Order: sequence, then structure tokens, then C-alpha cells
Amino acid sequence: MKYFVTIGGREHQVTVDGTRVFVDGEEYQAHLTPIPGTPLRHLLLGDRSFTLPFVSQGKGQWAMAFQGGVWEAEVVDERTRHIRSLTGPGDARKNAGVLKAPMPGLVIRVDVVAGQAVPVGASLVVLEAMKMQNELRSQSVATVSAVKVEPGQAVEKGQILVEFAPE
Repeated sequence: MKYFVTIGGREHQVTVDGTRVFVDGEEYQAHLTPIPGTPLRHLLLGDRSFTLPFVSQGKGQWAMAFQGGVWEAEVVDERTRHIRSLTGPGDARKNAGVLKAPMPGLVIRVDVVAGQAVPVGASLVVLEAMKMQNELRSQSVATVSAVKVEPGQAVEKGQILVEFAPE
């Protein structure tokens, strides 16, 4: 599985193949195990061992402590990255304006209503395309001003699904 991990403003490509991990093309033997009942993870990286606190900050967002500092990371898989390339990455500090369909499909579920405030990562609409369900999530903090679709409706690529109120 391929991931794109951004830490300190730098993006790294990470491919996981069992216990083999490739970071920016370099191979490492790695194993990450949660410690039950705690926010701690045990990381075995080659012959080095670390115990690190990891705290989820929302979908794909993590805060971790390492060597006396706190680092924030975003972890995005290939599929999410591709969807973002079609719809834009958004910005948690700005209003997204509208959510458009990234592909033609069928609306399976609408998870928001007009007037609802949504945080980053909130489920907005679920589309079915090519027999796969795709959950479209908020890329920014926003307030829904209008929902332009309903379950069972067919949509075209680029069609507006949800509108957001200006900040």
C-alpha cells in the first residue's frame, strides 16, 4: 500500500509491503504496534526501537512526540490523493465554496443538511461509481448553505453536490 506522509511541510512517499517499508525509495524493516489502552505505539525500525505517543487529530491527521518535539503529520493513501487531485485539497482555514462530484455516479447517501456546521473530514455525500462507494468528506471547516442532491440521484462529473456559506 502506498501512502503520502507530510511532516514539517515535507512530503514523503511511503510504501508498506508486510514488514518492509520503503520511505522515499529507501528500504527499512519496520513494525508499528499500538500499546493497548494508551496513545503509545512501539516502533521497531531496523535494529532501533522507539516508544512514541501518537494522537489522532482527525481523518489522516496525527500529532506525535519525538526527541523532545511535537510533530504533526498528514497521512494520505493513493486513492484519497487521487480524489483530491480531482476536487482540490481544500484548506482547513478557508471555506470550500462548493463540493463537486469528482466523477459521474449515483448518490447513495447525503450526510449533511443546510445550516449544518461541518469540521474537516466530516462525511458529506457518498457516491457510487463503477460499483465502488466513495465517501466525499469536508476538506475545510464550513457551514452547509445548500444540498443540491438527494439519494438515488445520478450526477455528472463536476456537478455541484453541496454549497457552503461564505466565511
